[in-house]
Amino acid sequence: MPDPFSLPGLASIESGLRALDLIGTVAFAMSGALLGVRKRFDLFGVLVLGCVTAVGGGAIRDTLTGNTPPLFLRDETYLWLAIAGSLTAFAFGTRLARFERAISLFDTLGLALFAATGALGATKLGLGPLGVTFAGALSGVGGGIIRDLLAHEVPEVLYRRDQLYATAAAAGAFAVYLLQNHLPQLGVQLSGAGVVILFRFVSRRGWMKLPVRRVPDGN
Repeated sequence: MPDPFSLPGLASIESGLRALDLIGTVAFAMSGALLGVRKRFDLFGVLVLGCVTAVGGGAIRDTLTGNTPPLFLRDETYLWLAIAGSLTAFAFGTRLARFERAISLFDTLGLALFAATGALGATKLGLGPLGVTFAGALSGVGGGIIRDLLAHEVPEVLYRRDQLYATAAAAGAFAVYLLQNHLPQLGVQLSGAGVVILFRFVSRRGWMKLPVRRVPDGN
């Protein structure tokens, strides 16, 4: 059985999609590294935050599914780009802060592609709907959760109800599960990624939010 997470089998991604996947890796690394710059971490700390943001989610996914060593160790292109993105953020952090909207766009593209890729790989392992959804969502948000915990922050995916992130990744992954037998693999991945982008767009516009339960504080 071919390795569903190896480079030749990543959902039969064409070169253009792989390029976007790598761009997403750089964007994730830069977003993580910028948090380290803001918190005045040294160079090593910034590199750690950037790299775990870029490759952490995929590493957790690969470990959970028994697909070891993780992809970023088998194809070091991802890790080299994560390091490059982190160094760029460290060197030009002040200037890059002005372009956070552009970085946010690439971050969304990275989230969409990673979630769809992780979900499609999970379908090749024969996982059910919950397993596919979990694997896809974790591929997209796992690195960010590790980043926030290392930086002593509450993970954003737990409280930013006005900007659906983990929910968007889960929705895209579930779409991959639903479409896996109805479209070619490339079409399935693009459709799953499109669902993630759609959820992100409507939530940033304020058209969709998750409910929050407010409990009296007892005072």
